[in-house]
Amino acid sequence: MKRIAIIGAGISGLATAYAIERRAAATGIEVETLVLEKGDRPGGKILSVQAEGYTCEWGPNGFLDNKPMTLELCNSLGIKDRLLRSNDNARKRFIYATGELHRLPENGPSFFSSRLISWPGKIRLACELFVSPRTDGADETLADFARRRLGPEALDKLIGPMVSGIFAGNPETMSLRSCFPRINELEQQYGGLIKAMIKLARKKAREKKEGKAVASAAGPGGVLTSFNAGIQQLTDECVKGITGEIRTGKGVEAISVKDGGYSLRLTGGETLEADLVVSAAPAHALGAMLAGMDQEASALLTGIAYAPMLVVCFGYSKDQIQCDLEGFGYLVAKSEGANILGTLWDSSMFPHRAPEGKVLLRSMMGGAAHPEVMKLSDDEVVQKVKSDLKTIMGVDTTPEFIRVFRHERAIPQYVSGHADRLEALNARIENFPGFFVTGNAFGGVGINDCVGTANLAADRVMTFLADARRA
Repeated sequence: MKRIAIIGAGISGLATAYAIERRAAATGIEVETLVLEKGDRPGGKILSVQAEGYTCEWGPNGFLDNKPMTLELCNSLGIKDRLLRSNDNARKRFIYATGELHRLPENGPSFFSSRLISWPGKIRLACELFVSPRTDGADETLADFARRRLGPEALDKLIGPMVSGIFAGNPETMSLRSCFPRINELEQQYGGLIKAMIKLARKKAREKKEGKAVASAAGPGGVLTSFNAGIQQLTDECVKGITGEIRTGKGVEAISVKDGGYSLRLTGGETLEADLVVSAAPAHALGAMLAGMDQEASALLTGIAYAPMLVVCFGYSKDQIQCDLEGFGYLVAKSEGANILGTLWDSSMFPHRAPEGKVLLRSMMGGAAHPEVMKLSDDEVVQKVKSDLKTIMGVDTTPEFIRVFRHERAIPQYVSGHADRLEALNARIENFPGFFVTGNAFGGVGINDCVGTANLAADRVMTFLADARRA
């Protein structure tokens, strides 16, 4: 029997342990999984906080159902029938720019009738059709890509808010190739985004006659999906589905090679040995663990930056809110100079997020562009959010419910050169048979991405074990 240590009990580590056990049982390979978690609870950044009748998501608030990874995990766990899909409100998304909320256009006619982008900005966007694709293979930043193909106004009002909403990132430093590989592929394959949309629309029309379907240039958006009690139910059920041991309060301080396997030194001085190791820890934490085993890999990992984030939940009586809350929420254009990155109208998307007659608003502050907000006290944070909600939504009252959640290292940043960094890291990891890496610093930051890379890690583990059995 092979002992496999999985470091980190966030969704990446839990999904990896569960997938390994399922694959091992199917192939007859005997394994013993041991999940080690530094914190006092499994789940990582997935935590649904229940307080005073409100359900506040400490981290992510769900996953999109347009990819199969998490849906398949839920089906395997036997909880697919408990999934809660957001209502039609979640399809209405807004951008705060030029002093007002603008609904994000969903098609060509709504785009041209929208006041979000000025007519000079719309003309510049249309000129994207005539912009030549970049062919030098450079890892362009999102800001440089947007300015080159779409213009500065689109960067401020479309690309910038999108990057802050997904990555809490700064488009001036984020990598197009790593953050949005599909967009990079479309430019290279079709010569531009408008050309891609036209050709893909024609292809979709042809294949529709044959009963087939193809994604548009923008890709399917999917429906935001969670559970009645919050997204934490996903990690809770993963814990129940894992047969191996999960130890909390057991951080790994150092990893070293020993007798064809690995030795792990834990906090408190305890040492344990494992035949294989899968790290699902944050990149900076794994970098510290590998300092004695491989200094180059350690440096590559610690070089991956993380954006800080403040999540601020406000609860109100419905009659205190005059703004129409039929929507997902809004993101803020950088040019507005707001304190917040955006606000989600959580109780408008899912039932049971607020008591009857109440609403729950969840605002985000900080990100890669504004790390200084982490120095603010909770009172200062609350006052700044209140000020922005008054300006943006006309909310001029004190919330009856307040929660402030702090994330010193919330989301890994895929800055320019990230793909090269990962390639160099993988080359170093290959020197250590039986050692594997997964997590949101490597294959996407969303829940679907984490579950998908967890499955890939489990596949690599099983291939390694199968090869060892045949040897």
